Amino acid sequence: MSVLSRGQRLLISFAVSLIAIGSASYLAFDWTFCYWYVDEGYSLLLTYKGPPLPIPGMSLRSAPEGQLAEIDANGKPLQKGILAEMVGPGRHFYNPFFWECQKVPDVVIETKQVAIVTSRLGKDLPVGQFLVDGEVGKTEFRGTLRKVLGPGRYRINPKAFDVSIVKGEEIEKSNGMEKKSGWVEIAPGYVGVVTNLTDNPITMVKPGIQEHTLPPGIYPINKREQQIDVVSIGYLEKSIEAKMVMTPDGHFKIDISGEPMVADDDSGIEFPSDDGFTIRMDFTAIWGLMPDQAPDAIRKFGNVAAVEDKVVMPQIESICRNYGSKLKASELLDGETRQGFQTEVSNAFQEVLKTKGISVLYGLVRNIYIPQEVREPIQQGYIADELKITREQEQKTAMTEGTLREAEEKVKVQTETIRVETEKMVATKVAEGAKTAAETKAETTKLVAKIARDTAEIDKEATITLGEAKANSRKLEEEAKANKFQLAVEAFGSGQAYNQWAFAQGLPEDIELNLLYAGEGTFWTDLKGFSETLLGKQVKQQTTPAPTTPVRGK
Repeated sequence: MSVLSRGQRLLISFAVSLIAIGSASYLAFDWTFCYWYVDEGYSLLLTYKGPPLPIPGMSLRSAPEGQLAEIDANGKPLQKGILAEMVGPGRHFYNPFFWECQKVPDVVIETKQVAIVTSRLGKDLPVGQFLVDGEVGKTEFRGTLRKVLGPGRYRINPKAFDVSIVKGEEIEKSNGMEKKSGWVEIAPGYVGVVTNLTDNPITMVKPGIQEHTLPPGIYPINKREQQIDVVSIGYLEKSIEAKMVMTPDGHFKIDISGEPMVADDDSGIEFPSDDGFTIRMDFTAIWGLMPDQAPDAIRKFGNVAAVEDKVVMPQIESICRNYGSKLKASELLDGETRQGFQTEVSNAFQEVLKTKGISVLYGLVRNIYIPQEVREPIQQGYIADELKITREQEQKTAMTEGTLREAEEKVKVQTETIRVETEKMVATKVAEGAKTAAETKAETTKLVAKIARDTAEIDKEATITLGEAKANSRKLEEEAKANKFQLAVEAFGSGQAYNQWAFAQGLPEDIELNLLYAGEGTFWTDLKGFSETLLGKQVKQQTTPAPTTPVRGK
């Protein structure tokens, strides 16, 4: 085994020390000059500068102006310049000789806010286009993005995109109309009429007011692309009323005929009647827009207030004046012609607004104020007619009262006549009832006697039948007894045997009987028993003796 010389050992020690110093120096350089810590809510913007000195194989060209540096699939830069992708929170190590790093805060969009994003890099848009389609970081052209960002936190490269935050709704007023964008809230009872400021090549939507409306809800709207008119839908009430003259205590002031007095101004709907009198009237319209009518109304008139000012109000006044001027003042006071006028005005109002795309629920003529000089003669005539009718009715009442008195006397006479006739009829009915009762009693007595006779006959038959039944019963009983004895005699073989059995049945229980069977050929076999019997020995009876018969000698 060879041994290293002192010089070789010194050389190895120097090399190891040099390596250790180099490693420590690299770590110190890496954790001091190359170390970046990114906090939450921030990102690291990276710009690749390339090596500080020309190194063969590492020299790269700069990215074209207006574009970000490209990278390969492993994230290695292929060009010098700003990288599109930023790294998020955490520890990162980038050599300052090759990279330029910058911490940038995330874009935070709060509730009820939207953000409009503009791409600073990319190709120029085609002629006629000024909105960029696509997502943030995935755009091809330079310009304002069509899509807005809603509430949230976004990591957006500030070198590639500009972000403009819109807080809430943005309202643009023009000619009394309000166009909304940004965070647009459409409440229940309203719809949103959409106006496109440009076309959309993806959805093929053209510029202008769209036929579809937005239902109630929340919509993030890009003011560069769309504007929203929030339109009230459903029915509204509009009344035109004449002003009344008021007393100091707050009541209506009335004229000598008891009618409220109309103020001498331009309130209400005023028009001349056919005979030259000034007429005033009140009118109430219940009108409104439905969701499918809102776009056309906005296109033609601008907003709901304009619809009321430009259509509803002028049509009310025009129709009322046109139809009212065709009638005399007295005709507007009369009930029948007045009712016809109200119906005609209401129908004409509905038809006109229907042609303009406006819904009408009611068009009501409420009050018609006729001048006193017209009302008073007509009312006096009505009063005279009513007085005449009253007098006629009083005369008819007096005549009716006389007829009533005459009728009352007739009723009294008729009542007395009916009372007498009733008493007579009652007496007749009582006599007839007594006669019928006597006849019924006699007939009943006769029937009772007949029933008693029939009952006696039945009792007689029953007695005879019962006697015969008892006799037959006795006879049958005796016959049964005789049959019983006959069967017993036949069972014992003879009358004498039965009598002996009957005699034996009558003996006392403690008497002892010894039976000796004697028959042909049995004398010698039974002699032993006979002798025992004669000697006075008792023979025990068997536990289950067979029936025996008395011995008869032969």
